[in-house]
Amino acid sequence: MSDPQPSTLHPETQAIRAGRTVSEFGEHSQGLFLTSSFTYESAAQAAAMFMGEIEGYTYSRFTNPTVAAFQQRLAAMEGGERAIATATGMAAIQAIMMTLLKSGDHIVSSQSLFGSTTNLFSGQLSKFGVLTRFVDARDLDAWRAAITPETRLLFLETPSNPLTEVADVAAIADIAHAHGALLVVDNSFCSPALQQPLRLGADLVMHSATKFLDGHGRVMGGAVVGSDALIEQIYLHVRAAGPSLSPFNAWTLLSGMETLHLRMEKHSANALALARWLESLPQVERVFYPGLPSHPQHQLALRQQNSGGAVVSFVVKGGREAAWKVVDAVRVISRTANLGDVKSTITHPASTTHARVTQEARDRAGIVEGLLRISVGLENVADLEQDLLRGLD
Repeated sequence: MSDPQPSTLHPETQAIRAGRTVSEFGEHSQGLFLTSSFTYESAAQAAAMFMGEIEGYTYSRFTNPTVAAFQQRLAAMEGGERAIATATGMAAIQAIMMTLLKSGDHIVSSQSLFGSTTNLFSGQLSKFGVLTRFVDARDLDAWRAAITPETRLLFLETPSNPLTEVADVAAIADIAHAHGALLVVDNSFCSPALQQPLRLGADLVMHSATKFLDGHGRVMGGAVVGSDALIEQIYLHVRAAGPSLSPFNAWTLLSGMETLHLRMEKHSANALALARWLESLPQVERVFYPGLPSHPQHQLALRQQNSGGAVVSFVVKGGREAAWKVVDAVRVISRTANLGDVKSTITHPASTTHARVTQEARDRAGIVEGLLRISVGLENVADLEQDLLRGLD
């Protein structure tokens, strides 16, 4: 037994009902299937399932009811035909690249990325003959100029990590398609509650489900959403290579997704209030938050996002010493590089998330020594302000 078809439901209901199946026991909570394998009624049934001739579950590396529920729910929320789950967000990116690219192919990517994504593109993929050209995501002419006959894929993170740069998904999708390439969008910062890149023209959306989809800093996970044809190719890679999402993590993520819309609404309201307050402080040189009118892409963010999101970055006067003073002084905000938690977190990107990125790449991305990134949680904003003042006085 399953709940109503996702296409008939509003997004908030999809987050709770889509993909939910009920076993013969009639459980109201999503079932958790902690099993490595499944049994069959006959040898013929086993053979047919392994060949994909009939639907069913064979081995949890690539087929599991709890993971399937997570995939179906996320696909519905993103407006995609299908999703494939992975162990982490980085595993999702790797699965995309290993599936769709070969030696000699070329990627054009936004230059403001999560540090591990930059290292994967410039370091690991280059070993296999896949070259990447990094561009300013906001410059449409730069995207066009970077494309070569070998370009197969454009990769975009919007809003970007950590400066919250917002890029025009629809325009970049048009550029990609005009040159026979695919557009992949990292939607981890916004989640489908705030942004749905597939509806704007992207071909694939990937997630670090570790972030806002879980929302409580409990488990790691990743996913790719898109057309059935593209996801089938990526599924075959995940099936063979094994970067799989565990059933327990899928079950936890499903629970987190049920409150996603409520959380993102409060995250965004808190982040906007904190960003406005930071912008008023003389100790702060600049605040980066798409919900602020001062943000260079504020109008674009209003068009393609439901709100500004949860991440606020700002530059304090005094460089690394002043930034570390703020980090060391907090007592409420958590000192950790993770984001997307109900608990607010603070990190110094130049020495943590982007520490292994070259200085040249950090300079190009605008990651200066005075930059701090806060993932704004659900606490009272006044408490967050007082906590930051400990290191800003």
